[in-house]
Amino acid sequence: MARVPYFASVLPHVVRMEPGLAEVRVPKWFFVHNHLGTVHAIAPCNAAEAAMGMLMEATVPVTHRWIPVAMNVTYLTRATTSLRAIARLSTAEFPAMEVGGAGAVDVVVPVSVLDDHGSEVVHADITCRITPAR
Repeated sequence: MARVPYFASVLPHVVRMEPGLAEVRVPKWFFVHNHLGTVHAIAPCNAAEAAMGMLMEATVPVTHRWIPVAMNVTYLTRATTSLRAIARLSTAEFPAMEVGGAGAVDVVVPVSVLDDHGSEVVHADITCRITPAR
């Protein structure tokens, strides 16, 4: 949250972070409530972005950098509980990064946001652009 202050309102807790997998929990508390008493629409997006960021940090080689360039979000049902965002990307699907390679590669990271009952309430596909570090 020190590097990305807007995550502070969702209080993300990293559960798992490893190459190809990240899981983040977001508690249901008054800063994520909307006027209906459910989780507001942007909280699952923040959770999805946090999980994707953890996955990318654990997966992208240190010779490269990444930045999200697009996010496609589908709201499947209202979220009424705490949330769990799970980002998965098969390392077999991950493009081979050549040291010194000049091209940019776009990778789509799927993220499922689940409620406490295990139901997917939001699905996000986040496109990240990976380029060599300079």
